[in-house]
Amino acid sequence: MIVAELKPLDQITALLNGYRSILLAGCGECVTVCSAGGEKEVQSLAAALRLWYRHRGVAARVHTVVIQRQCEPEFLAEADPLVAKADCVLSLGCGVGVQFLAERHPQIPVFPALDTKFAGGTVEPGWWGERCGLCGDCILHLTGGICPIIRCSKSLLNGPCGGSQGGRCEVNEEIECAWQLIYDRLKGQGRLEELEAILPPKDWSRARDGGPRRVIREDLRP
Repeated sequence: MIVAELKPLDQITALLNGYRSILLAGCGECVTVCSAGGEKEVQSLAAALRLWYRHRGVAARVHTVVIQRQCEPEFLAEADPLVAKADCVLSLGCGVGVQFLAERHPQIPVFPALDTKFAGGTVEPGWWGERCGLCGDCILHLTGGICPIIRCSKSLLNGPCGGSQGGRCEVNEEIECAWQLIYDRLKGQGRLEELEAILPPKDWSRARDGGPRRVIREDLRP
């Protein structure tokens, strides 16, 4: 999932300078799971903003909506009546959701209330860890399901750097050496021969360096 976190309140209020009718738009998917932009977080931020305006003697209206998925155009229509009454939209979706809302409503500003961090998952309650760099050329079948691009601090593709000690990374000893994890995983599966292959340099043209990416499934298109 995409993991995000709420911007500091002072940064959010700076975005709203001069606006008096604000729609807070949450998302029911990834940012709900990571407790950044679901119903609870939307209502909490709405209460904080109403209090902020009241303390400054400013008459403002703060409305809320939680869209099932901000990254799916078919779900955005439910918010159209509320957007029509707003001076601006404050999205509690990821960066993708912000952009989809902005494309649908080019006549008014759409601001991000969250900082989108990475693609990851839940390590334990309240702790989310990055697991995927969205590189477009997955090699997890060769590395025991452990991504060296993200899990290795140096993104090495062919084994450890030689600086790790006791299975810990030399960059930060709190981090487990990704290549030690890969070795242990493959050893346990009886697949150490996978490490004999030398992986070529990463083709970053399949990632961000190639411009905005897209996936088109002709069998799903109308």
